[in-house]
Amino acid sequence: MNQPLVSVIIPNYNHAPYLTQRIESVLNQTYQDFEVIILDDKSTDNSRDIIEQYRNHPKVSHIIYNEENSGSTFKQWKKGIELAKGEWIWIAESDDWCEPVFLENLVSLTNKYPSAGLAYCQSLLYNEAQNTISPATSISKIEDFISKEHYLSEKLIPFCSLINASMAIFRKELYHLVSPEYKNYRLAGDWIFWAEISQQADVIISGKYHNYFRQHDIKVSMNSLKEGSNYPEELKALAYFKTHFSIPEEHYNNAIIKHYMRFKYSKFPFNPGIVEKTELLFRNSFNPEVEKKIKKETLKNRLLYRTIPKYLNLFFK
Repeated sequence: MNQPLVSVIIPNYNHAPYLTQRIESVLNQTYQDFEVIILDDKSTDNSRDIIEQYRNHPKVSHIIYNEENSGSTFKQWKKGIELAKGEWIWIAESDDWCEPVFLENLVSLTNKYPSAGLAYCQSLLYNEAQNTISPATSISKIEDFISKEHYLSEKLIPFCSLINASMAIFRKELYHLVSPEYKNYRLAGDWIFWAEISQQADVIISGKYHNYFRQHDIKVSMNSLKEGSNYPEELKALAYFKTHFSIPEEHYNNAIIKHYMRFKYSKFPFNPGIVEKTELLFRNSFNPEVEKKIKKETLKNRLLYRTIPKYLNLFFK
């Protein structure tokens, strides 16, 4: 195989029901200058049977099975990137899928904006239990160019707008400038990863919906949201941003407040032990200015939650 422009890494663990759709959606791209690297993290389902069907496909350059589970998708990212021959990397998560024009759209934008080192499209959220598709992200422009000086503050704080690795491609050379910090996280590592990538080069965002982000019961991120274990990692990531990227104090405080209000008014019934631990972590992040704003936001939310149901009852009588 000649050196491809794009290396597509498919890291899999127990996603046999989705693997065929994922792999086929990659192989059927209208843009064909790519290689495929399939990594399996010692799956216990029949993933290997499905993967082996692609053993001799001309686009598949590597198939690697771990002898032991790595315990981290980010370790699989590293393995795949180090094997990659392409100038650009696409981490195509094994339970997602995409439109055939995904690569064509993003590669054309990187040609148009050669200073970009990160490019991504919009994602549609597929709820497997309800069999529904809805926008998970949005942008008001067909394309949006953001300089590396502004991307972190505009798109990654307070929340990461690049919500899914499958929606993005990035220059391989930038990976070597990323610190190993992202590998210390189980959930928020991608947030750290995109932040560090975006500090090295400009970012181009497509407004088109070409990625499908699947939500299902065995998804680690979904289960973490339900139990509340994502919040300690998010607080740790925000602290890392503040320390390493010189985030203004006011910007950091506002991010802490937004995360706390999301935690406080979540619809999920969190594990009591996690609630107590997370509440303490938040409290340790507060300063007097944050405390003041938290009290104001909490009062406003209490009034809304008390008032809105009354008006709804009146309206629907």
